This record gives sequence, structure tokens and C-alpha cells, in this order.
Amino acid sequence: MKALVFDQPGIENLKVAELKTPKPEKGQVLIKVKMAGVNPIDALVVTVIPANPMPHIPGGEFAGTVEEIGDGVTSLKVGDRVTVYSRMFDGNCDMCLSGRENLCRTGSILSIASNGGFAEYVALDEANCVKIGNEISWEMAASLPIAALTSYHALNQAGLGSGENFVAFGASGNTGLFALQFAKERGATVIAVTRKGWAGEYGADYVVQTDAVQKEIARITSNRMSDVVLNSLGESLWKDSCSVLGTDGRLVCFGVLTGKNVPLDLGSLYAKQWKFIGATGGTRDEFVELVANASRYKIRVWKKFGLYDGAQAILALRSKERDGRIMIEFPD
Repeated sequence: MKALVFDQPGIENLKVAELKTPKPEKGQVLIKVKMAGVNPIDALVVTVIPANPMPHIPGGEFAGTVEEIGDGVTSLKVGDRVTVYSRMFDGNCDMCLSGRENLCRTGSILSIASNGGFAEYVALDEANCVKIGNEISWEMAASLPIAALTSYHALNQAGLGSGENFVAFGASGNTGLFALQFAKERGATVIAVTRKGWAGEYGADYVVQTDAVQKEIARITSNRMSDVVLNSLGESLWKDSCSVLGTDGRLVCFGVLTGKNVPLDLGSLYAKQWKFIGATGGTRDEFVELVANASRYKIRVWKKFGLYDGAQAILALRSKERDGRIMIEFPD
């Protein structure tokens, strides 16, 4: 099979290689990959995060069809369309037993401690595969594991409810365009902080730009400000995120692309009874629920690349022209 691999850190070291097609072990299925989403985690795996094994195949978010099943597999058959739960988990620790596989004591993220989906075939545990219907596009199926689930879990953690004000920074990014839809579905007033006017097509009631964010959100909310703020980018948006957080507000974070060290105003923390929430990935139950409802949501794709252009696909994440998701498409 063909796969995008690197044997030392650096996007410049990515290359397409011919590798032996894996065989599904007991409890595994072999997936013929149809579509893969490109995420910041892929850039980090290639450049920063120590990956295993080496040479290594990145790609934490993908979907495809079942090509072969291993012994003991009961829930899937050859030909099934599947998307993947991208958290590796042991199923035995206290976190897993309480339904929090994303916090597994020995777990990791698919494509970090294992090879990922930028390959024609992937052997994966049955527990990590969720069947999808024919009505779900490959683009959507390959966006559910990370882009969608990360936001879904974050809003669950924050407890966003009907009638609340929700502000999403990074609203036009991979996770942001799903966060807008989930927030709207929950009955919140949705405010997208982005330069992209199309955010209104994905659930935003208001679209504001960063340079006027505090003033605009004060106006929109009659000075109530936001009940829940989503910061998916980190340090560069911390000050703005706190500036629009209202009394008893919740600030939920899951990204550090722009840095991870931030100042903390303890006075506002206790006086306004703020709550800061970290969120990572999502549980398997949340993923199954999300897949079941996936037909309700929309995906915006900017560009599709082939496997041989995988390096350019990862580099394009930083493009100022990016206007939606970046995917890697595999021919039939």
C-alpha cells in the first residue's frame, strides 16, 4: 500500500512510500481509507510530538470502508462504511470504566502512539470503528473524529444551554464551524469571532471581528456578555476571551496553537465566579451520539489534496487564504 511517512521530524521529510498492507489482528478490521481530514495535530505530530513507531504515518482523522475483518469481530462486516474514534484506550482503567475513554490512563491519540490514516489501508480495533449510513458524505465522516467531536465534548463540558450567550473564537476553523452548529442547536445566541462572513451559514447569529470584540459583544448582549466562551487557539486570544466572559461565565479551552502561558486575573475569577474548563477529545459514547446525528450538520471544505501532496496539505493549514477544511482524498 501507499502511505505518507516521515522518518525524522519535519514536514520536509514527508514522502509517499510503498509499505506492506497491514493484516487485521484479532478484534480488528482493515479499513480502506476514502477520506482523511487535515488537522493541526497532524502538523504537530510531524514536527513536534514524539511519534511511535518510526517511520511514522500521520493522520488522526479519517473514514473508509471495511476491507477485511479479523477474528472475533461481530459488529462490522466487509463493505461497511465507517468513521473512527480517534482515541486509543485500554477499556480497563478507572477512566474507561466510567465512560471517559478520552482520559484513559494509558491512552493516546490515534496517529501519535500508532500509525495514522494518511495511508491506503489502516488496521484498527473494532471498538474504534463506528458504522455510518450512506447519507453521510466522506467529507463529513472524516471530520467527525476530531473537528466535530472536540467541539461537541467541549460544549458538553461547559454545559451550554438554551437562552445563553455563546462566543466562539476561531469560529471559522476546523472545530469552530461545528461549535457554531452545536451551540445553535442547543438554543444559544451564537456569536462568531471571525473575519469570515459565511459563519452565519453555520449557526452564527452575529459575526464580529477581534479588534472590536468586547464592544460589539457588550452591545449585542446588553452588557450581559457571554455565558460560555470557546477559545480553541490559546494564548493569543486569552485576553479577549476573558474580556467578553460574563458573571458566572464558563471559558472552555482545547487548543494551544498560539501558546499556552497566560496571565490569570484572580480578582475577576472569584468576583465574577468564572469557571475555566479544559476539554480534550470526547468520549466514545459522545462520538456514537454525534455520528447518529451527523446528517443534521454541515461541513465546509476548502481544498482536497491527493496523498502525494500531503505535505502541501499540512502546510496549507497556515494559509491566510484557507476558507474551510482541508482534506486528503483517496481514489477508489
